[in-house]
Amino acid sequence: MLRNLSQSLGLLLIFAACGVCDGPPKKVSQAEALGAVVSKVAPEYPPIARQLHISGSVTIELTIAESGSVESTSAVSGNPVLTKPAMDTLKKWKFKPFTANGEPVKAQTQISIDFRPN
Repeated sequence: MLRNLSQSLGLLLIFAACGVCDGPPKKVSQAEALGAVVSKVAPEYPPIARQLHISGSVTIELTIAESGSVESTSAVSGNPVLTKPAMDTLKKWKFKPFTANGEPVKAQTQISIDFRPN
């Protein structure tokens, strides 16, 4: 019995070290995420949106890797003409790594970007 427990504990530690037991990304608010930005680029207003007089806000969900780089993006809301440029822009942003128990973790947040013609 003790041997089985010891083996199970050993396997659990190995899986945890390999990232197999990673939990879901840490949820952070938009304000917390914006406070952790270390570099960002401004979105480009798409020429087609200018021609069609499309403006508005888009909301993008992003997953931030342990390193602070944007790992993935997906559109939550907004005009499709504007969501792709917003996602492309956010993929270039860098964040301070988010932590849990003193260790860097993946984080997930939503960021809204406003597109207005000049």
